[in-house]
Amino acid sequence: MTLYIIIITAIVSIAAFQNRSLMAKLMFNAYLVKHSNEWFRVISHAFVHSGWMHLFVNMWVLWIFGELVENAYEAHRGATGVAGYLALYLGGILFSTLPSFQKHQNNFNYNAVGASGAVAAVLFSAIYFAPTMSLYVMFIPIPIPAVIFGVAYLALEWYLDKNSNDNVAHDAHFWGAAFGFSFSLLMFPSQFGQFVNEILNRFLP
Repeated sequence: MTLYIIIITAIVSIAAFQNRSLMAKLMFNAYLVKHSNEWFRVISHAFVHSGWMHLFVNMWVLWIFGELVENAYEAHRGATGVAGYLALYLGGILFSTLPSFQKHQNNFNYNAVGASGAVAAVLFSAIYFAPTMSLYVMFIPIPIPAVIFGVAYLALEWYLDKNSNDNVAHDAHFWGAAFGFSFSLLMFPSQFGQFVNEILNRFLP
């Protein structure tokens, strides 16, 4: 499923790079969602990106962590795990747009694109299943335990959402991540004990 999502997103994004009217039709615009009932934009915006680097980074992160999460879902739920994984991804898209919809539903000039909210949901689902795996972050030469990275990520995105004017949807990153962890927790509550035990075994003598 992860590979299919990447292929579809790449195809749609590349088509939108060359067709600005398609980009305009698919991007998230809270005003048009509310006042023109163009609810498809809540999902469609995650399949277009602002540029090649935006597309590459999102799909690269999805590729790295998507297989881990997809396999975990299938291991716990068998064939229905694929449906659960798809629900995680689509739910991440939907849930991460809610703050922007609330803030910008009367602002025609606000637009957003990209799968960052859904990718954050997958990343934090991976942290739920493997909280002590090592993550490498650009410009930091040492591995960081996933749970430490997760806490720092949430704190940073919360801060940037409140204090930054860089036109990045930091609220989508934060709430997508929160959704991904919470959704997997609700789907697999028995995993929480292992989550806690891994952290305790890693950080306590």
